[in-house]
Amino acid sequence: MLSDIEIARSAKPLKIALIAAKLGYSAEEIECYGHYKAKIPADLTSPRGKLILVTAMSPTPLGEGKTTMSIGLADAMAKLNKNVALALREPSLGPVFGVKGGACGGGYSQVIPMEDINLHFTGDFHAITSANNLLCAMIDNHIFQGNALNIEKVIFARCSDTNDRALRNITVSSDGKGEMPRSDYFSITAASEIMAVLCLATSLENLKERLGNIVIGFNASGAEVYARDLKAQNAMAVLLKDAVKPNLVQTLEGTPAIIHGGPFANIAHGCNSIIATKTALSRCDYVVTEAGFGAELGGEKFLDIKCRLAGLKPSCVVLVVTARSIKYNGGVPKAETATENLAAIEKGFANVKRHATNLKNFGARVIIAINRFYADTPAEIALIKKLASSLDIPAIEDTSFSEGGVGAIALAEKVISYCDLPAPKINFTYEADAPIADKISAVATKIYGAKSVTYTENGRRALEKLSADGKYNNLPVCIAKTQYSFTCDQNQLGAPEGFTFEIRDIIPRMGAGFLVVVSGQIMLMPGLSKSPNAERIDIDSITGNIENLS
Repeated sequence: MLSDIEIARSAKPLKIALIAAKLGYSAEEIECYGHYKAKIPADLTSPRGKLILVTAMSPTPLGEGKTTMSIGLADAMAKLNKNVALALREPSLGPVFGVKGGACGGGYSQVIPMEDINLHFTGDFHAITSANNLLCAMIDNHIFQGNALNIEKVIFARCSDTNDRALRNITVSSDGKGEMPRSDYFSITAASEIMAVLCLATSLENLKERLGNIVIGFNASGAEVYARDLKAQNAMAVLLKDAVKPNLVQTLEGTPAIIHGGPFANIAHGCNSIIATKTALSRCDYVVTEAGFGAELGGEKFLDIKCRLAGLKPSCVVLVVTARSIKYNGGVPKAETATENLAAIEKGFANVKRHATNLKNFGARVIIAINRFYADTPAEIALIKKLASSLDIPAIEDTSFSEGGVGAIALAEKVISYCDLPAPKINFTYEADAPIADKISAVATKIYGAKSVTYTENGRRALEKLSADGKYNNLPVCIAKTQYSFTCDQNQLGAPEGFTFEIRDIIPRMGAGFLVVVSGQIMLMPGLSKSPNAERIDIDSITGNIENLS
């Protein structure tokens, strides 16, 4: 089979104006970025479509193919003559040049132009990085120029869109001479508050308001200092004036794909923008979206944060699994996951069961999509279907990777049948006005399976400070933790129970409208592996073709 980039390069895409026409936009309404990308006007006036959320079991080094399944599902629905669009996140350069790779799907279920989307796309990430670091520069300049706001503690950090562990702990100096030093750090752009603000804003005006609400630090009296106190929000909005507009591209089969915003789900809220999702819902009968990493991360945050804020209700949820990832969670080493092992399927299915049960507890109608790989045996697939049936959940094979939309027809038919029913009410994990500690405990115990929650000394101080100030009590919690396990320890696979979940910090993000709860050893700035993808990606100096991008 051809590589992802070879398949993408061999496609014959439609001009973007033709894709925009499928959403009801005229050529004059869109802003083209070349022939195959465009910015489109936001349309939040009348969201009418049925929303389908695609999430997954806990991720493994083997990959589960959540975005591939999302794209295949949308293409299959289009083949069934449904008016459908995708609403996806933009890739970050961190994974592209790191280990995970890009976020455009794979095989014959991709969004294109793949190279552009995975790299600079329309410049949204660069604009977010620039706006973020402009605010940081204004903070330090204010301190240098006399510190009229009496800023004593700065909590807003610089960001970069590449994995760089050397930036996790740095020293900055407001005077530029090292005489006013403080310890600081960089986060990756996908985990920045500006990214979250962009994805949760509903208009340019709302974006400006949210930017002004960012807490940049505290003064000597312990009171919050906001970005609006520095008069920074308007200049930041200028940098984001184009980034706030949704991006339109297409799948290999010509299905419209609105790709906008890209927060990570392990250290941010993991969902594409409200503007993009509601625009798609206003223009289509069906919208397929996805949330990052496993259902306990992106899925939980999609339901508890994004749906609560935006008033969204998915008609059904697709939970992506693979036989090899189930076996990995059952204790099989990565190198042996291509070998049939029914006992490991039985054991590892505990991970799928917990995710599926959690989603059902939210009130969702759940379908398990089995991303079929070449080495999967009929006995393994049959066993997964049997185990899913014991949960009263249908499990359907999907071969989108090798066949495109045709490989997801059966899944699409089941999804459409669920969408014909009224969208179910969401049973949120916690009440909006519950105490902060109770919200954290609810997610840790109800979703992760923890027995209790404990706090480091720093985490306890943060909890006490934020709990004492009533303005934070109505905010949802966005827990930052490892994506590989329900626990804080990435090595505890499957579905651990009875563990203690440790919180080391709580960061107020009033612009985004949630509290980031940092657990275990999770880092807000990832690092590169010993052999990152950056070592292999290249460009042919004669043809200009990019090689080994995935």
